[in-house]
Amino acid sequence: MTKAIRIHQTGGPEVMQFVDVEVGAPGPGEAQVRHHAIGVNYIDVYFRNGLYPQPLPAGVGQEGAGVTDLKAGDRVAYTGGPQGSYSELRNMPADRLVKLPKSIGFETGAAMMLKGMTVQYLLRRTYKVQKGQTILFHAAAGGVGLIATQWAKALGVTVIGTVGSEEKAAIAKSHGCDHVILYKKENIVESVREITGGKMVPVVYDSVGKDTFQASLDCLQPFGLMVSFGNASGPVPPMPLTALKGSLYITRPSLMPHTARRSNLLEIAGDLMKMVSSGKVKIEIDQRYPLAEAAQAHRDLEGRKTTGSTVLLP
Repeated sequence: MTKAIRIHQTGGPEVMQFVDVEVGAPGPGEAQVRHHAIGVNYIDVYFRNGLYPQPLPAGVGQEGAGVTDLKAGDRVAYTGGPQGSYSELRNMPADRLVKLPKSIGFETGAAMMLKGMTVQYLLRRTYKVQKGQTILFHAAAGGVGLIATQWAKALGVTVIGTVGSEEKAAIAKSHGCDHVILYKKENIVESVREITGGKMVPVVYDSVGKDTFQASLDCLQPFGLMVSFGNASGPVPPMPLTALKGSLYITRPSLMPHTARRSNLLEIAGDLMKMVSSGKVKIEIDQRYPLAEAAQAHRDLEGRKTTGSTVLLP
């Protein structure tokens, strides 16, 4: 028997139970992973609360790092695949695992895969940012935001970030964010207009959702791209196509289609690992919880009390 988090119904953090589970031998095409660290992401909340439906009972989590029996002792990291990374031990599709170089520790590996690979496809695939451009990135002090800011700076991009507090503003600035907007006190659109001299921005990356959606559209240049890749404040309500004034474009991307092919998975993960190994992107792990305290990790995440990345330790 091994320990894992399971849910039998959707709801608040309290529905997550720390229980004994039986993990059998890996089946065809699978490998067994013993976790050294487990990543916590906002998408885990969506599966837990039912926004993203799944058959129940179910595991929680889709990111981890550890050692595998694929080749005895291989260090691996992963994101995606079946839910259930909140566990000491699990079986995973072998083609979802990526070897973790010795230069990257298990905690970093667990904290960086979903967020870092998300940043890679946002900046290099969804909209390929160019040196000299100015972009707007919401939640700049969050796990994705801190990685994105550093990566964009390495590419020669000017970053405008939004945050919810002075403390988070300091964190964003310390990671290279050029301009920080306190969205609770300042008008996002007017601030972007002032920073850009009225030019506005060619792309906005928005994982906040309902609370920032309209401001994001209003910050775009004509023919600009709105990248809506999350909804931490709630789902964006239905909108008429006439809202895309100025010939704007909008997309709702996700990581899984980008990594469906193993060749793409290896390319995206390899790009991330090069950036982290080079020191150009540092993965900030600001919260660590025992696996048994996963519910508290979710409470803090939903309460906007976290910065950077969060990991669970088995």
